[in-house]
Amino acid sequence: MLDRPVPAVRHYPFTAVVGQDDLKLALILNAVSPRTGGVLIRGEKGTAKSTIVRALAALLPPVAVVTGCRFSCDPAAPDPACPDGPHDSASSRADPLRGDELPGAGPAVSVRPARLAELPVGASEDRLIGSLDLERALTEGVKAFDPGLLAAAHRGVLYVDEVNLLHDHLVDLLLDAAALGTCYVERDAVSVRHAARFLLVGTMNPEEGELRPQLLDRFGLTVEVTASRDPAERAEVVRRRLSFDDDPGQFAARWAEDEKALAARIAEARGRLREVVLSDAAVRRIATVCAAYGVDGMRADLITAHAAVAHAAWRGGTEVTAEDIREAVRLALPHRRRRDPFDAPGLDESELDDLLREAGADVDPDADAGTDADAGTDPDADPDPDPDPDPDGRHEPDPDPGSGPRPGQDPGHAQDRDRAGEPALDQGSETVPPGPRDEASRPPGAGTALSQRTEQAGEPYRVRALAVPGLGTGSPGRRSRARTSYGRVSGSRVPDGRPTSPHLTATLRAAAPYQRERGRTGPGLVVRAGDLREAVREGREGNLVLFVVDASGSMAARRRMGAVKGAVLSLLLDAYQRRDKVGLVTFRGHGAEVVLPPTSSVEAGAARMRGLPTGGRTPLAEGLRRAAEVLRVERLRDPSRRPLLVVVTDGRATSGTDADVHRAAALLRNVAAVVVDCESGPVRLGLAVRLAARLGGEAVRLERLAASGLRDLVHERRKAA
Repeated sequence: MLDRPVPAVRHYPFTAVVGQDDLKLALILNAVSPRTGGVLIRGEKGTAKSTIVRALAALLPPVAVVTGCRFSCDPAAPDPACPDGPHDSASSRADPLRGDELPGAGPAVSVRPARLAELPVGASEDRLIGSLDLERALTEGVKAFDPGLLAAAHRGVLYVDEVNLLHDHLVDLLLDAAALGTCYVERDAVSVRHAARFLLVGTMNPEEGELRPQLLDRFGLTVEVTASRDPAERAEVVRRRLSFDDDPGQFAARWAEDEKALAARIAEARGRLREVVLSDAAVRRIATVCAAYGVDGMRADLITAHAAVAHAAWRGGTEVTAEDIREAVRLALPHRRRRDPFDAPGLDESELDDLLREAGADVDPDADAGTDADAGTDPDADPDPDPDPDPDGRHEPDPDPGSGPRPGQDPGHAQDRDRAGEPALDQGSETVPPGPRDEASRPPGAGTALSQRTEQAGEPYRVRALAVPGLGTGSPGRRSRARTSYGRVSGSRVPDGRPTSPHLTATLRAAAPYQRERGRTGPGLVVRAGDLREAVREGREGNLVLFVVDASGSMAARRRMGAVKGAVLSLLLDAYQRRDKVGLVTFRGHGAEVVLPPTSSVEAGAARMRGLPTGGRTPLAEGLRRAAEVLRVERLRDPSRRPLLVVVTDGRATSGTDADVHRAAALLRNVAAVVVDCESGPVRLGLAVRLAARLGGEAVRLERLAASGLRDLVHERRKAA
């Protein structure tokens, strides 16, 4: 055995990370100018997201703080309302970062490295904003406040890994602090506030769900990271990581000079920041580009301006140029272009170049000499306006509308055309079906083959939430009633361990009868640990919404699938807003398929739904059995998350017997269920209503999903709860 000391644990060096140039640039711009607003890092697993963020703290300039202040007050401008104050101003004293003497009046000053505080996804509210020592407050009459992570992150970095999984009540607190630069703690008749200005950095995997729009907009820059596909680069990543794991200290020493040089350059750029000139022409160019991209609000313009100034300082310039603006726009605008959670963030860089060129021509007519300003054309562009000229110089006419898609159009998204002998289809159909026939009218044996068609989904619309009856204890969300760690106080209880949310009135009530026995002689209240009570709070939880969708030929033949897809997309959008997990089971032909296992990514659910083909027979019983199996497995994984089953069907079962459907429905009797009745026509068989009765749930017609019918259904379910 080698007799050597175990090396101290070190973070992987920032400069040793292979590739990820955009991510490095975004973090460096924030290190140069904290006004840039933080970074959101989106990407797949194993792409060094957390590694590079944790390495950032070592590059940040050190921070001068008031000695002994738990809230990191700046000696030059201490917070007058600091709970550890008051602190006298030390603005007249020498700069402690240069190691000068600090004579004269003012608080004692110390210098420490910049902090990186990590907020775990499962953190409590007390861990984030701080907590009160109720026992000391009652027995000693003092405000004993224990600061939280927002205090630790002040004048540093607050890092949230898997930020998209952060509970909503923590997101609300984070938004308030980020917007105001102050953390307010108002609870149990005690009020505390302290400064909380920090650089917000978050990482997330989009497959696990998207961020709330309010929090998404709080991140100044965003970066999409992916693993390199270059074998040589991947091999270098493996070599460096193995070397680091073998001896972190020696590996860090090899990169120490590079780290030191980068930290020095960041410090120089930060010092140069005030010298950078942002001209009026540059401001108008930024505003023109942001307006052209149609971003909401003015935060995009401000963040882009700050990032452009930081980039100019980073490259050593004294004035913001078009290249600085381009780099800033690339990082500041992609996540602000989203219009709904089904849109993937992104930016077309060729379009960006065109916009910058046009914006430059508007603010400086001489910037692009030779450009036809009236036509807005590129002088280097091909004068032939036809984007697809024939190789022989001839222009072919457009292809026959009935023979296929237009040039450049995805064959899977071609519009339907009238065909001889067939009626025109509605615009929801994307491929021409064999004909509007139900399975019952097909020749014998025809039902065994799946004649597939894919219909375009209708536009999502707003629906009213369906709720699971009763009171749950699941993950915080916005759908069903639940006992949670936040929300309105509905009672009190004896805590199991240290109370996380003390109930002051109940504690006083529990201690009051025993004051004489405990020898109380003065005004103070004698409180024992057994008197402490914590609040029982009622809020909302997120549920598992499992969609079971009939994709058989009976749905396609009556041309209802476009409306069905629009309804499911609307319910998926509602699930995103209410922080649910979603799953998707479809059935057609002779079986059922789990198209989307339960996930928090409604974006993935929307993609599966839009591309869902239809055709074949209707194995309703198999779809219900598969749904029961999915819910059984999820119950083992997350027993506290209650499910809501949404079955979208016309109730027909052309594969299997009625007894099979009855037995399959019995497996789901204890699950809250809603059946969306897709039956249409003047004559209705009521099969979907009968299925809802078997499931012990409610039935709602498809055409009433967005109307008052659903509102009435919700009221009925609330009365039942």
